[in-house]
This record gives sequence, structure tokens and C-alpha cells, in this order.
Amino acid sequence: MLRTLHIENYAIIDSLQIDWSEKMNVITGETGAGKSIIVGALGLILGERADSAVLVNKDKKCIVEGIFDAEKRRNIKEFLKGNDLDADDELVVLRREIGANGKSRAFINDTPVNLSQLQQLSSMLVDLHQQFDTLEVGEADFQREVLDALAGHAAVLDTYRTIFWQWQHVKKECEALKEQKLQFDKVADYNQFQFNELEEAGFKENEIEQTDAELKMLSHAEGIKGALAKVYYELQESENPLVQQLKLLQNQLNVFSSYHADLPALIQRLQSSQIELQDIADEVDRISSHVNYDPEKIERLNERLSTGYKLMKKHGVQTTNELLQIQAHLQEKLQAVLNIDVQISEKEKESSGLLNEAKELAVKLAEGRKKQVKPFEEKVNKLLARVGMPNARLKVEVKQSDGLHLHGNDTVDFLFDANKSNQFQPIRKVASGGELSRLMLCIKSLVAQSIDLPTMIFDEIDTGISGEAARQVGIIMKDLAARRQMICITHQPQIAGKADAHFFVYKEIVKDAVKTNIRRLTAEERITTIAKMLSGEKPTAAAIENAREMVGN
Repeated sequence: MLRTLHIENYAIIDSLQIDWSEKMNVITGETGAGKSIIVGALGLILGERADSAVLVNKDKKCIVEGIFDAEKRRNIKEFLKGNDLDADDELVVLRREIGANGKSRAFINDTPVNLSQLQQLSSMLVDLHQQFDTLEVGEADFQREVLDALAGHAAVLDTYRTIFWQWQHVKKECEALKEQKLQFDKVADYNQFQFNELEEAGFKENEIEQTDAELKMLSHAEGIKGALAKVYYELQESENPLVQQLKLLQNQLNVFSSYHADLPALIQRLQSSQIELQDIADEVDRISSHVNYDPEKIERLNERLSTGYKLMKKHGVQTTNELLQIQAHLQEKLQAVLNIDVQISEKEKESSGLLNEAKELAVKLAEGRKKQVKPFEEKVNKLLARVGMPNARLKVEVKQSDGLHLHGNDTVDFLFDANKSNQFQPIRKVASGGELSRLMLCIKSLVAQSIDLPTMIFDEIDTGISGEAARQVGIIMKDLAARRQMICITHQPQIAGKADAHFFVYKEIVKDAVKTNIRRLTAEERITTIAKMLSGEKPTAAAIENAREMVGN
């Protein structure tokens, strides 16, 4: 709901503020008084193009600000959150500023935004109908929403869309798996060859490094064995073996151990050294017995090492374990080739199940829409006759489309015949601006309880009608305004008489300059103004009485 509209330095408006009623507001005034200027200023906060020509006073900028009540509008709160904009619990403030240089800035809740963001949000807040506008009544989404609202499809449509998006997601996953399979198939043979090569080599952890160390030892086996034999000889088998000499020295000191306090400790150390040398001699003998030059084994190790180095070079690695990691990775790839067919089959099955669910719901949606066509056509055509279009007819076509889409498997088209010619054409092509506005009024009056409609603004909806037709338009607008805020610019007293708030636009001279202003009329002022609309500047008593009756009703 639009609570307040503030306009500053726009065309011949110096400064004005309008506090709107939450129900039906009408704006009247003489031709040229500035009603269209107010709508033009409003268009700025709806995201229309700015022009510095509207600045009469070039010394200050033009400002248009609208304060909206959006307390119960979830879509608006989601938009603010999705665009990282400050969200008041109740109010949304749209502001547009135009500098003398023509540069325009837009704000939502005092945060600068681009024009696209302003247009997106304002379309949720205001539904503006002007002469020659391209109205949403000609848009496929709105046409479908009307039938869905009448059919009470909200829950079914939510379920369908959830399944539709799940189906789309699973379908993409399946396509990705098939593409992955194609890539796998291209390299599967090469991966199999590489894996077979590594598996045939059969390396174990750290084997190449251990083989290299063993080969170096065997290559020096004779030298190692000779050195070990010499050590063992000196320790155990020479004429004066070291182990035996240490034992003799220990015995010589034992004789005098009781005569000197330090000798027992020294004897103990000699004994320990003798035991350690004996152990070394035994270890040298053990190692020597295992060191043997083996040409055949050396040849086998060389071949093994050559195979290992060749594979490491091929795969660009430095260790056995890295080679084994590559082998494991290749095995995973080969296993994935085997598994992917199973995955594809499972995804195809899941996709088929979701598709069938979606089709069943799409059929349900289509049937529900088709059931609404005839009663909807009849109601709209009756309303069209009431609002001065007795020869106009609306025809609704529900056609099955190719495949599923976000809203089902059908399309909805509103066709229009203005003159009982049976030549039905898309609304946008054949309806005039006034006809479109009245048609939109008729349609929205039928779905106002089911669709979350924004503030509706009708500019010149009464073009080409008067008398009873105008009265009927007023009645329909009044009924609609009981549930949605309505703002209407009109020349018809029958419509003005239905207002909850009546605003009068007028021109006045301020400091030798013509300015447009607006004020809300009192009950008596309304009667006088409507009487003037009926019979001229000097209304008759009958006109005043007629006006009083219109306002009273």
C-alpha cells in the first residue's frame, strides 16, 4: 500500500505531499491542471526514464519519494534480503533524485540501487495502468496466474514446481554422468594398459628403494666380507686377540683390587669392554656369514630396479609409494567406468519417476485451468458489458505445449474481440488503452481475493464511457478497493462519487509562477466538485442533489 507520495521540483510542482487512503482514492481536476504530471512523477519511482527537462528550477534537484506499507508482503522482504538491502519491519521507501545535469539516482530504504532493482521492487508494489501502456493483461504469466488463482492451484502448483525442479536437477546429473562416461570411454583402454603394466610389475611399498640398497650391498659384497673377516680375526683369531687381551688385563688387576679403592670400578669397565668386544665379534661373524656375492641375484635386482626406474620416469614420480598411488588411482578410474553405467541407470530410473509424477500433476493443473475457462469468460464478458463494452468478448484458450515447463504442460492465451466480429486476436494487438484498463479492472476484480495484488493505479480508465457504464466502473472499483488499495485519475463523477478519499488537482499562482498543487476534499467540497463535473462551473441545485446522492451511495 502506498502511504505517502512526496514530490519536489518536478515540472510545475514546487512541493507537495499526498497521504493516501488505504482503499479507493480518486484524483480529479480540470484538464491541464496537472493530474498527468503527478502520474509522471510517480513513474520516476517506478523506474521510468528520467529527464532533466522536468526541472523548472535548475538550482535544486528533483526528488520523488514514495513510502509503502509492505508489512505482510513476503515477496518484498525476500527481494530486500536477496539484494542486501535494509528491511524495515513495515515500510519500504523508494526515492528518485534528478540533478540539473540530468543524472539520476535511485534509492531503496536510503540505499543506492540501480534502475533495474528499482523497477523489480516497484512492480511488486504498484500496478500502473495508463492509456497506451503495454499492460500485464497481455502477458502469458499473468493470464495463467488468473486461471490458477480461480482454480485454487497454489498447493498443487507448489508441489508440481518442486518435482519439476527435482526432475530438471536429476536430468542434468544424468546428462553429466553420460558425458563423463564418454570421457571415460575415450581413455579407458589407455588407463587399463597403464594399470596392467603397474599391476604386472607388482611393486610393494618402498620396494625400489630397498632393491637399490640391496644391490649396492651385493655389488660390494667381496670387500665387505673381507673387511668383516679382518675385524673378526683381530678380535678373536689372531695370535693376541683383543677379546683375550682384555680378559688378561682384567685378571692382572683383580690381584690388587682390594688394595686400591678405584680398582674395582676400573676392573668392571674392562669387563664390560671385553663383553662388548665379544658381542661385536659374534655380530661381525653373523653378518659375514650372510654376505655373499651372488651374480644371478645381482642380475635379477638390476632388472627389477630397471623396471622400477622406467615406470617412475614414465609417470613422473620419485618413489615406489608414489607409483603405487598412481596404480590405486587408475584402479579407481577403471572401477568408476564399471560403476557409472549403474549410476546412469539409477538416475534414468529416478528421472523417469519424477517425470511421471510431474506429468500427472501437469494434467491436474491443465484440467483445473480448463474447468475455469467457461465460467471465467462468462463473468468477464458480463462485467465488460457493465463497463460500457457490450460488444466486447474475451476468449480463453488453454493449449497443450511441447514438453513440461515450470507451470505445467499447457499455455494460456487471452484473446479479445471488441466488436462481436468473431475475429479473436491476442489482447495486445486489438484492445485500445481504455479497453485494456477496463478489461484489467474486470479481470482483477474476479481474482483480487486469490492473487496478492499491489496498489492499482488507473489513469483515464473512463475514456470513452459515461453514464451507467461509468457508474458500473465505479462500483467494480469500489468493491475491488475493499481488498486492495486503488488510485484512479478520472473525469467521471460516477467514479469520483465512489471514493474513500477524493483529491483535487489545481493550479495556482505562486510568486508570479504557475504551480500545480493537490488537496484532499472534505465531504462538502466533494459534493460541490462532483456537481461541477456534472453540470459545469456553476452547478444547478439538481446537480448538487445528484452529487450528494452519488457520494452518499
